[in-house]
Amino acid sequence: MPKKIVITKLGGPEVLEYVDYDLESKILDNDVRIKQTSIGLNYIDTYHRSGIYPLPTKLPVCPGLEASGEVIELGKNVSRFKIGDRVCYASVPIGAYCEIRDFSTSNLIKIPDSISNDTAASILLQGMTVEYLFERLYQIKKDEYILFHAAAGGVGLIACQWAKSIGCKMIGTVSTNEKGELAKANGCSFIINYKSENVVEKVKEITNNIGVPVVFDGVGKDTFNISLECLSLRGLMVSFGQSSGMVPQVDLHKTFNPKSLYYTRPTLMHYNSNREELENSSNALFNKIINKEIKGNITKIFDLKEASKAHLKLQSRTTTGSIILKT
Repeated sequence: MPKKIVITKLGGPEVLEYVDYDLESKILDNDVRIKQTSIGLNYIDTYHRSGIYPLPTKLPVCPGLEASGEVIELGKNVSRFKIGDRVCYASVPIGAYCEIRDFSTSNLIKIPDSISNDTAASILLQGMTVEYLFERLYQIKKDEYILFHAAAGGVGLIACQWAKSIGCKMIGTVSTNEKGELAKANGCSFIINYKSENVVEKVKEITNNIGVPVVFDGVGKDTFNISLECLSLRGLMVSFGQSSGMVPQVDLHKTFNPKSLYYTRPTLMHYNSNREELENSSNALFNKIINKEIKGNITKIFDLKEASKAHLKLQSRTTTGSIILKT
């Protein structure tokens, strides 16, 4: 029987259970059945597991939003894909932590021949996140200063490379000198070690006391106020994650009025809300990879049955690059 991870109650990594399951006898007309090889691990998975983000379905539930594999069966209405196609996805519904899965073709993407299954599963969600942040939410420009927190993480390293490909002067925060060297090697123009340096002072020093027009903050509670102080007049605060915890409630007038700041809390699903947006985003990412402007950086691989260990590692906030699960 195939195996999967299920959550029967909300909590820490220990609630992830490795169990047998039965496949549906017949797949839906517009679905394909995928034999999955690689599963992407993302911070949003920990939010679903712990209850920080509400689950879209009742417990028990299989977590995960990203995976790659091979099509092994087709629904009767499927024409865009064929048996043997290598495919990937990074979207709802959750349920990626499994060996075999039925998935709608509306959110499924073919993997280019030159990109491996492991790379696709490790980079699709994070890479499309950077694409919408840098190309659609706020279009970064050559020689422009931006601030990006957690520059050596999975999303951060892709952001370093994407910014370099455009010529943007990215300022990245890291927690260790080793992480700083990694971010620098991936194209980050300026490194700030927030453990030993004052982030606000360094940003003002780099930008001649002007600040940055935009901050990309996936950390949340620990960096929110710092991010606001780093913004220039009429700057944009992009809060796209909360790995350190949720930002406390703020007084909007006192927080944003002094510099006429803008604030947004975007999600990838809202920026890839239809097939055209999904294809454009994934193609932009794949082209960056094929043109060697961006490369994947898988730093840890766990077996599917070790999902709880993988979550512990991710939540330690000591990781660099991406983590994947293998079936």
